[in-house]
This record gives sequence, structure tokens and C-alpha cells, in this order.
Amino acid sequence: MRVITGTAGGTNLKAPKGLNTRPTADKVKQALFNIIQYEIAGEVLDLFAGSGQLGIEALSRGASHAVFVDEGREAISVIQENLRHTRLESKAQVVRSDYLSYLSRCRRSFRLIFLDPPYAEKYLENAIKCISEIDILAEGGIIIAERPADKALDQEFPGLVRSKDYRYGSTVITLFRRQQDVLREEGED
Repeated sequence: MRVITGTAGGTNLKAPKGLNTRPTADKVKQALFNIIQYEIAGEVLDLFAGSGQLGIEALSRGASHAVFVDEGREAISVIQENLRHTRLESKAQVVRSDYLSYLSRCRRSFRLIFLDPPYAEKYLENAIKCISEIDILAEGGIIIAERPADKALDQEFPGLVRSKDYRYGSTVITLFRRQQDVLREEGED
């Protein structure tokens, strides 16, 4: 696992040991960042951060700041080490918390929100629903949700529009945008 491009391009990253973390495959990460390459800016939230690789990739490619949230002690240690190794720690905040606790007290908005939770749980749906309710997605922002291809995901969440699904082998990436952004874009035609 490595940073693909940008200021930290080529840097190898560590992953937490054990089965609690499932890092995004490099080929899926490459495809994902090709999709959003012109939209990487501003603040990033890497929820269920694991190794921090998605937020670190965004920082390496020009995001101004990233918040990494994970509840695992080892994951937090690995994220901090990966940030030091990539020399991106000054652009990052690392928070040890479960996702619902963090979201319930979050008062900032994010341009990109990465959601790559453990596949076996309902964390993904719960996180998207909570994000839509507290409205922390910035204008022009995107939620990037990763899930296994055999796991269904609700089509609708309040205030969000499901933009597109991208399938890579057994992994699906789904993009959500703020409803008012999509309505504004449609009104410009």
C-alpha cells in the first residue's frame, strides 16, 4: 500500500495488524482518485480511517486539511506514523472516536468525506444518514462510500443525491452530492 501521486507520491504506508482494518486496494484507490481528481480541495474527512490512506492520498494531491477518525488505538498510531512518514502531519488532525460520537459533535464542513467502514456492519448507511442530517458536506462536496458489490445501499438519503456507482471487481464506490448543488447545476442548463 502506497501513496499514488502528489507531494508524497510513492511513499509506502503501513496498515494496522489484524482483521479490523481492510485497506482499499491500490487499483481501487487509483480509480477512485481518477474519478475525483478535479474535485480535491479544501477540508477532507476520512471516517473509519484505518491506515489513513484515503485522507493521506487527498492531502498529497492538494487537499488543504484532513481529519482522520478511527476508534482503534492501533489504527490511530498507524495513521500518525503514516502522516509523519509522508510529512503531512501539519495538515492533519487525528481523532480517536467511534464514528457516531465524532459526527454528533462535528461542527465543521468538508469538501470530501471518505467512508470505508467494516463491511459486515450497517455503519455505512448509518454514517451517510447522520451526515445528511447534520449537514457537514460543504457546497460542491462529495461523499465517497466504499462497499462490497453484494451489499445493497439505500438509494436515497435526505438532502443527498446518489451520483454514480463504480464497480471494481468485488468493490463498489458510490458518490453522493448535496441535493442543492445538483439542483443548482440542473438549473444552469
